[in-house]
Amino acid sequence: MGNRKANSASARKQASKDVVLARLNDCPTSPRKMRLVADIIRGENVTQALSILKYNKKHASIRLEKLLLSAISNWQNKNEDGDIEDANLFVKEIFVDSAAMIKRMRPAPQGRGNRIRKRSNHVTLILGNKSEQN
Repeated sequence: MGNRKANSASARKQASKDVVLARLNDCPTSPRKMRLVADIIRGENVTQALSILKYNKKHASIRLEKLLLSAISNWQNKNEDGDIEDANLFVKEIFVDSAAMIKRMRPAPQGRGNRIRKRSNHVTLILGNKSEQN
């Protein structure tokens, strides 16, 4: 490996230390309901986001709280010598994509059938470091 490639690889590795990713796949909640909660915590500090999710009444907040705790754990695994309070972590990106739908039929009047679509979603949460953003 050349010197230029080695330098760019080490720079990429150092940049990826500050950014942590956590995913929740095939969550059986509609994406619209999950986005309502995800929009609340986008850009928030990690401790603030955890407290928001803990006291939110929506059912999606329980799953997002677990996902946020998983992302924090992933950050601790990457940075074993770092301290979570000194890291200044925040929710850099969070996005909700729709996943596969389960389709069912329900009887309707006059011999018709109405389709029921049970939706699910994928959630991706990216934590960033406040110092890298400035």
